[in-house]
Amino acid sequence: MRQTTAVQKGNKVMKEEILIVEDDADISGLLKRILEDAGYETKQAYSGTEALLCCEKKQPDLIMLDLMLPGMTGEELLLTLREGGCDIPVLVLSARSSLQDKVTLLKEGADDYITKPFEPEEMTARVEAALRRRGHHEEKSGAKVYFYKELKLYPEGRKVLVLDTPLSLTAYEYEILFLLIRNPEKVYSRELLYEQIWKGGYYGENNTVNVHVSNLRRKIRKPEPGMNTSGRYMGSALSWNNLYHFFKSS
Repeated sequence: MRQTTAVQKGNKVMKEEILIVEDDADISGLLKRILEDAGYETKQAYSGTEALLCCEKKQPDLIMLDLMLPGMTGEELLLTLREGGCDIPVLVLSARSSLQDKVTLLKEGADDYITKPFEPEEMTARVEAALRRRGHHEEKSGAKVYFYKELKLYPEGRKVLVLDTPLSLTAYEYEILFLLIRNPEKVYSRELLYEQIWKGGYYGENNTVNVHVSNLRRKIRKPEPGMNTSGRYMGSALSWNNLYHFFKSS
C-alpha cells in the first residue's frame, strides 16, 4: 500500500489533498472514493469557476481536471492557473482521446492526461507519480529542506519524512524537531527548550518537555504501522548526533 504524505496544520496532521474538478456528480463521487481509498483527502468542485475559488482559498496538492465543464472550461481553468504562476500538478481526465488533444493540453501546462474510461490502479499510480515529481522538484528548486541521515524536514509544508515515509507529529513535536535539526550541534536544556517552544518561563516540576520529547523520540526510533523500515531505525542513526544525545537524556 502506498504511503501518503502527512502535512502539519496546527495540531492536526493532514494528508495530501486532491481537488476533483468534475461536473458529473457520479464520476466525481467515484473519483472521490478511489482517491480516499488510496489514502488521500479530497475536495470537489463542479465548475471551473468553483475550482478557481477553491484554489484561491486553499491550494490543493494536486488537481484532477475534467475538460467539459459549465462556464469556465477545463482548458480555460488550466491556462488561468498557469498564467497566474500556479504550479499545482494538474491531471486532465477526459473522454477526448485524440493525440492532438493530449499534446495540446500537455503543452498548455497539464502534468498528465488520463483518458476515460480509466482503471483505478492506473489513475492512482499517475497521481502518486505526479506528487512524487513535484516533491523532487521542490527539493531541487531551492525550497528549504533539512536533512539528517534518513530524516527530511520540509518547513514550507511542515512535513517530516523518515526513510521517505511521512511521520505524524503534533504541532509541538514538530516545533521541537525543527528547532533541534536547525541547530544540530547545540544541546538544549529543558528550560531553554521550553522557553523557545512554549514562549514562557520554565518551572522544574513541569513535565511538558519530557512528555513531548519522549513521544518524539518514540516516533522517530520506532516506525509507525505500515512504515517501510528496511530493517533500519532512525534512532540508531541519530545516536551519533547531539539530537539523539538530547533525546537520551530526557
